[in-house]
Amino acid sequence: MRKTLAGLLLLTVVLAAFLLTDGWYDFGKSASGARLERMMGSPNWRDGYFVNEFPLYNPFFSRPERWLDTSAHAKPAEPVAAARTEPSVFETDVPLRITWFGHSIALIEIEGIRFLTDPVWSERVSPYGWIGPARWYPPTIALDDLPRVDAVLISHDHYDHLDTKTIEALANRVEQFVVPLGVGAHLEYWGVRKEKIVEIDWWDAIDVRGVTVTGTPARHASGRTFFDFDKTLWMGFALRGSDRAVYFSGDTGLFPGLKEIGNRLGPFDVTMIEVGAYGADWPDWHIGPEQAVLAHNWVRGNLLLPVHWGLFDLARHAWTEPVERTLAAAAEAGYPVITPRPGSPINPDDPDCGERWWPEVPWQSAEIEPVVATGDFTREFQRDFASTPPGTTVETCLMANLD
Repeated sequence: MRKTLAGLLLLTVVLAAFLLTDGWYDFGKSASGARLERMMGSPNWRDGYFVNEFPLYNPFFSRPERWLDTSAHAKPAEPVAAARTEPSVFETDVPLRITWFGHSIALIEIEGIRFLTDPVWSERVSPYGWIGPARWYPPTIALDDLPRVDAVLISHDHYDHLDTKTIEALANRVEQFVVPLGVGAHLEYWGVRKEKIVEIDWWDAIDVRGVTVTGTPARHASGRTFFDFDKTLWMGFALRGSDRAVYFSGDTGLFPGLKEIGNRLGPFDVTMIEVGAYGADWPDWHIGPEQAVLAHNWVRGNLLLPVHWGLFDLARHAWTEPVERTLAAAAEAGYPVITPRPGSPINPDDPDCGERWWPEVPWQSAEIEPVVATGDFTREFQRDFASTPPGTTVETCLMANLD
């Protein structure tokens, strides 16, 4: 027995050493020096960490019986019908064009200035090349075929938003990387020159060739290891040119600050709000489809472009469920939704700028798996939903709380 235990201990130590060594570079770098001092001066920094105004409630570990309760359709059974992005389309400037590449990866062209959000061109979102969620289809365009990118925008440092190899490939091709406080340490470690990195706090605004980029509050978290939780900031971005404006939520749960974003920075021609990778057991980490429609209203959006779905398996729901539920909630609220095929550039001024390109697969409605954020500001909605007669939909209750 002692020999067996000793062997298991040795195996554990060897495996841990291998995982630590293999992922060390991708883990990134902790902030220090002047960078850390600036972080500590942020109003969002408290006792060594960045914090949310409304903490994240996560009962996931109290319900282990649901851990394996995963949809049989969590991954596509057939190849996803992504488009091939033709580089020639970018030779013509338009007032506003967005190319969504899946998940939170998009090229936003606003009045001739190009922004690339949360770029991930690697096969997996993981510190390891051999394990972790793998993409469902190859990138629809090679990085070398992208047009000139004026700035890369990083919402936070989770692996499905900050990819080492992609950053390395873009380091010498992009003149500016706009990131939340602390994230610049990762980029500098991976070879991005310090003068190219602009680290901002919530509500900080910078000018990128005539487009104002503002870091917007979000309700989320950060970290690339078990030892750096919330040591860097997370955010969304508001982009405003002379005539056009786009809001990109990054990852966020529902919180009242979305109304302030709309009041201070809206309205927006297009809102790119995350709708996927959610669950009733972790209602504050990601906003969920119905609350994404509510957030679209709060930030004063015109067209809603659902993001954070359609590329990686990161939750238990069916892979098409986020967009199906978003369309249902938006239809009840009377909001237009654009659903571009991944890799297909769309002009929001074109009334026919979306299509149903995904297959019909079974999915759960909001009544079966409601995602309702915690916090005092949701009590009215929770009370309304609890007191409604049978058959009343979550969408109906949410829409009743629209401003």
